Amino acid sequence: MRVAVVTGASSGIGAELARALRGRGWHVVALSRRPAPDADEHEECDVADRASVDAAAARVLSRHPAIELLVNNAGRAARAGYLDGDPESIEDVVRTNYLGSVWVVRAFLPGLGRGSHVVNVVSVAGTVADGPYSASKHAQLAFSRSVSTELARRGVSVLTVNPGYVETPGFPQRDRLPRPVRSLVVDPPFVVTRILDGLDHGRREIFVPRWYRPAAWLQALLPATLTRLRSR
Repeated sequence: MRVAVVTGASSGIGAELARALRGRGWHVVALSRRPAPDADEHEECDVADRASVDAAAARVLSRHPAIELLVNNAGRAARAGYLDGDPESIEDVVRTNYLGSVWVVRAFLPGLGRGSHVVNVVSVAGTVADGPYSASKHAQLAFSRSVSTELARRGVSVLTVNPGYVETPGFPQRDRLPRPVRSLVVDPPFVVTRILDGLDHGRREIFVPRWYRPAAWLQALLPATLTRLRSR
């Protein structure tokens, strides 16, 4: 029995991924604050709370000592900026989006053997500069790229996934974006298809859709120009 652990599996990308993995014969264990009916098992867990993660991981590993797939998908939005945002919200988005991934990988490390896979669902926002959410995803992106080197020594591969605008209950996009931009929004099944394809082909980092990759290049090559344009 191949066991997959998916965080944030109660809705959106996580729920869709749980359904797709079960369709492929995986046994899916969900970690989330709310029930995850699309998984085989559910453990209540808040990834922003290290003690909660450690306790949930201990319970899962007692039943399933070997984890072949670990997916860090849990995340939260933060639409305000640094100057007008609520301080508690800024702290929470960092604890959830960045540190949550760190705690989950560390907690499940005993179950990750040679040939296992870790998937970190980051964001295109992690490659640009746009407020606390972007910063939390930038930190998660750096973590994913860094831990891929550490885990490679153990024979564990890491796939970093950078989705663009995705319509989910936790991140409603189409009603919030200007009409021309709404056409860029994709749905969870599209992202899950790309994740599974990335795993099947041994990818290390993907953008979903692919044409978001130039946004990362622009930020890296022309940071001053982008700052001037966005500040007008």
